[in-house]
Amino acid sequence: RLKKNIIKIAESKPGLNIYEFEYINKEGTYQGVMSDEIPKEAVLVDDNGYDSVDYSKLDVDFKIIK
Repeated sequence: RLKKNIIKIAESKPGLNIYEFEYINKEGTYQGVMSDEIPKEAVLVDDNGYDSVDYSKLDVDFKIIK
């Protein structure tokens, strides 16, 4: 609901899909995972009810690409 132009670019060693994407309300391109594809213990829910990812529990880093 918050991302657009989502493209799978890689897979981590344990098999998590890694994507490049843009946020609908932010400028820039980012790299990370989709919350519905990762272990539930790494998913947090923010005050607005949106899922977010605790990257410290994954072998994938969240990155700003451009």
